[in-house]
Amino acid sequence: MPRLALYTLAVCVLSAVAAVVSFVQGTWLGIVWVLLAGVSSNMTWYYWRRGRHQAAAGAASHVTE
Repeated sequence: MPRLALYTLAVCVLSAVAAVVSFVQGTWLGIVWVLLAGVSSNMTWYYWRRGRHQAAAGAASHVTE
């Protein structure tokens, strides 16, 4: 898994935990954390998929040589 995907996954998990804590405490700031979790989960998916495609392209170029 690419490094950026791991970083964004960590941000996603931490923001989800922060959202739960905010809602348990009764603050509506948790909505911002939920939005951040959504954006970071999309970034995780993108970077993971991009890394997988780059690895497949690299493996394909080694086979043809």
